[in-house]
Amino acid sequence: MIVDDKRIKNSCKEYMEKLMNAENEWEHTLSAEVKDGPADCIRMDEVRAALKKMKLHKVQGLSGLVAEMIEATRDIGTQWILDLCNGIVKKGSIPEDWKSSVVLLIYKSKGDLSSVDLTEGSNCWNML
Repeated sequence: MIVDDKRIKNSCKEYMEKLMNAENEWEHTLSAEVKDGPADCIRMDEVRAALKKMKLHKVQGLSGLVAEMIEATRDIGTQWILDLCNGIVKKGSIPEDWKSSVVLLIYKSKGDLSSVDLTEGSNCWNML
């Protein structure tokens, strides 16, 4: 059992690096239409469809925003997200703070509590 804070951090870091850098097997084939010219604007119906897929009662990202907040704003929030996303498409780059996340190790409620292998990594992404 590891009780030294530095060794605990190193153990978690090694475990998560191994977990997050594992290659998933896939056929290396993608099918998508190649579009010449500027990207199309995102449509309101696409934003609404994406918002409907958001799960409620989930932990907030780094921004502190949760799905319930967006849902409560109705059309005002949907329009804000549409404008934000189209601004990103027009600019052609993702905001730097959207590229960050915090990884939390969550105990799976089985086995030895001190074993890093019995935890699950959960990312808190900064979505908006």
